[in-house]
Amino acid sequence: MTATDAVAIVEMAPRDGLQNESAVLSTANKVELVERAVRAGSRRIEVTSFVNPARVPQMADADEVMAALPRPEGVSYAGLVMNDRGLDRALAAGVHEVDVVVVATDTFCLRNQGVTTEDACRQAAALVGRARESGVLTTVTVGAAFGCPFEGEVPEERLREVLARVADAGPDELALADTIGVAVPTAVTSRLALAVEVAGADVPLRLHLHDTRHTGVANAVAAHAAGVRTLDASIGGTGGCPFAPNATGNVATEDLVYLFDRMGVSTGLDLATTTATTAWLEERLGKRLPGALLRAGGFPAP
Repeated sequence: MTATDAVAIVEMAPRDGLQNESAVLSTANKVELVERAVRAGSRRIEVTSFVNPARVPQMADADEVMAALPRPEGVSYAGLVMNDRGLDRALAAGVHEVDVVVVATDTFCLRNQGVTTEDACRQAAALVGRARESGVLTTVTVGAAFGCPFEGEVPEERLREVLARVADAGPDELALADTIGVAVPTAVTSRLALAVEVAGADVPLRLHLHDTRHTGVANAVAAHAAGVRTLDASIGGTGGCPFAPNATGNVATEDLVYLFDRMGVSTGLDLATTTATTAWLEERLGKRLPGALLRAGGFPAP
């Protein structure tokens, strides 16, 4: 493997990882979670979401978390935004990048953010434009790109329409999200190819994986084979969407680190440090997390 094969893992535990947990971590613990991720080697971390706290109470202290974070050189903090108010807060908090979500189906989009997919595309374009003017990196994530909990299969033609609208907004990065964990490697390959066809080869692609049906690791390999070099993951496999029934967590960061280490693909992350944070997080959430490496250990054993 060469340096161009390296994978960048965007750490999602502080945001997507915590937003669906019944236990609400203190601001201090959220800051420590970010600090632990940085010590493990994370360089892009989705720290929080600037959304209505009545809708996602786990993220109610977004401004306080951002204010308390250290600012080491080379580390980029991202915030999820849904509307102008959220973007205003994110910019005031000093985020380095924003993630804007457009859900591919109307039913899920209405439940997730209160607007249709068409309206979400229009809103995303405005948010991307404003963020760009402020010098902030932008990602648009197309949620439910592989399947919807309410409408079922998402046809490729529907995804093509949404991708075209999103690409027209000109984000710095385009992400496909397997929000409910229904993707399989063949779908990852075909839908990433569709994204390249629609958005062009110059737009960096990213894949957001959930491990609901234990296909996350296989899908990560398929994405890497398709040329994607940025993947989302969450320490311990925490996470899920509050507005999707039976939602479970992202693919575990440590599981991807082990996978790519054994493949000879660099992630820049330390497996032992990341796995130790899973144990720390389990104690604070009061539950066992689904990541495999804490129980199985690495191989060969140190």
